[in-house]
Amino acid sequence: MQKLSQKIKHKALEIGFHKVGIADVDTNYGDNSVSHLQAWLALGYHADMQWMNNPKRFDIRQCMPEVKSVISVALNYYTPHQHCEDKKHGKISRYGWGRDYHKVMEKKLKSFCQWLETRVENSQTRYYVDTGPIQDKVWAQRAGIGWIAKNGNVITREYGSWVFLGEILTNLTLIPDAPHTQHCGSCTRCIEACPTNAIAQPFLVDANRCIAYHTIENRSETLPVDIVDNLQGWLAGCDICQEVCPWNERFSKETDLEEFHPYPGNIAPNLEDLASISQETWHQQFRASALRRVKPMMWQRNARANLEE
Repeated sequence: MQKLSQKIKHKALEIGFHKVGIADVDTNYGDNSVSHLQAWLALGYHADMQWMNNPKRFDIRQCMPEVKSVISVALNYYTPHQHCEDKKHGKISRYGWGRDYHKVMEKKLKSFCQWLETRVENSQTRYYVDTGPIQDKVWAQRAGIGWIAKNGNVITREYGSWVFLGEILTNLTLIPDAPHTQHCGSCTRCIEACPTNAIAQPFLVDANRCIAYHTIENRSETLPVDIVDNLQGWLAGCDICQEVCPWNERFSKETDLEEFHPYPGNIAPNLEDLASISQETWHQQFRASALRRVKPMMWQRNARANLEE
């Protein structure tokens, strides 16, 4: 399986993934990933994201009973553009500047799985991009892609935390990579920089206090007062804890994927325009964007909250 594992990694890079690693499903990694998730859920830190309590997240075999290996991949999405500080304009998280990452990643994953199933007789695959009920960050760390940081993001040595993750589950027994080691050290920049104290303690993020959660997932007509008071222009998502990370300051590099470069209007969206955005304008402006998750009413709510701040 050594040769096949090497060919798999080579093919993943050839298809355009920036990082690839392999994890063995049968290994006891001793990282307490299930108990950590259960404790996070018990604290209610998932807020209204009930899908995080899907039992499949506790055992990857519930997603695919035959799975023996997980092939983890990553795509760098960083571009050197900077957020606008003019208070007439809002801020959108970098992940949503360009084309919907689900579409970009899924196209590559589908191509990869077709290649693997054609190459190896009786091989089975199943792929996920973010929305699947598996612990993608845990498997990325186990596969050597990077480590889970104190702000909950996966940090890679080559690209910092500006990466999208994807996974291929397969029934093939492959040669695993060594799990990535932890390199946050004593740094607490992300914890100190969060204006709402959403990082309750290292490696434990409380969505109830997270700007990204409230601007993207919260469907309420109004945002909590403590969130509104600390928005600082954020309309969809929040990059504060990533922007202050030393690994991102040192190792961010521009992506070679044109799809992730910003669409017009996404770097410095006008707050007044979004405060009264229509369904038709929303449909046109965010046609091929991951930001379609943020509905017109939410854009209006978030923009008005920033204007009132």
